Amino acid sequence: MFERYDPRNWDLSWEAVITTGIALGVPIVIALILHAVLFRMLRRIARISTTWLDDFILDTVRRPMRWAMVGWAISIAVHSEALAGGGWDTVMSYIAPALMGWVLYALVKGVAAGLEREAEDAADPVAMRARRTRVSILSSTVGFAIILITIALIMLNIPGVRDIGVTLMASAGLAALAVGAAAQPALKSLIAGLQMALTQPLRLGDMVKVDGEVGRVEEIRMSFITVRIWDERVLVVPTSRFLDESFENWSRLSERLTGPVYLHLDPATRIQPIRAEFERFVKAHDLFDGRNLALLMTEAHPESMELRLSVSAASIGDLWNLRCATREHMICWLQEHMPDALIRHRLEVQAANERTQN
Repeated sequence: MFERYDPRNWDLSWEAVITTGIALGVPIVIALILHAVLFRMLRRIARISTTWLDDFILDTVRRPMRWAMVGWAISIAVHSEALAGGGWDTVMSYIAPALMGWVLYALVKGVAAGLEREAEDAADPVAMRARRTRVSILSSTVGFAIILITIALIMLNIPGVRDIGVTLMASAGLAALAVGAAAQPALKSLIAGLQMALTQPLRLGDMVKVDGEVGRVEEIRMSFITVRIWDERVLVVPTSRFLDESFENWSRLSERLTGPVYLHLDPATRIQPIRAEFERFVKAHDLFDGRNLALLMTEAHPESMELRLSVSAASIGDLWNLRCATREHMICWLQEHMPDALIRHRLEVQAANERTQN
């Protein structure tokens, strides 16, 4: 066992400083060389493998592992160096939890990035979104836990904080009540995020309708979810709201949907020519997937009638474009071939006024 010296008795001559520098520098250089050799070998192994997971793990862990190996090398060296070893144990009590937390956090992020990259190769887009959502939420949860535990371990090394912890443990009932009340929002968000990962009412990339707005889920966090709507605005919604309230998910199982086009026409209009032209146009359109094609009269009033033209497409974007194209074509066709089918309230009033004047 090496003798510990009082700092007031340190020999601060140039010879002692150089000796200490060499004693600490050599282990650091050895640690850096070992780090470079180790990761070069791991890189070669990763190139042989067929998975992306090891590549992403090496990319994220490489930098924190370098600093961790340097810290471990210094810890080994200072046990035989009195000039540096006096205060290094105290410093290392703060650095060691931080380095370990950094390595574990990077490892979690690397695993998550690798799993998300492998999910992109899935043939089923719904399965891909489900896997990405599960990985994103679980990695965020584990990362949050690692950060929280790391900060707690660092803070416990501060004497004042440790004394406060002992005092709180002595009055465990009151402390538990206070901590529970303060941590209720965080725990609620944590539980909501885990429930979102397990039940998956929505996934990354899903098309949802919430607050009257339609958009794609862009990000799922523990406390909130962002939805990018068509005009590039971002809707931020609390995560718990998707579990407590109802919303529309347009791509829960598939993006193949059926959508309506409504026409409001004169009640005296003949339906058969309109149905024939509608079917001819949609069947010839590139976006139509052949699943659903129907024209039904859904409402009839003395002043008007409502026709619902149903079409289907392979994706939500294609369905929107097909509906718009169908609506435009049918209005133009009615204007050219059946103008009397269009409702003209203003023209009827004008004709009545002319008859009254005459």
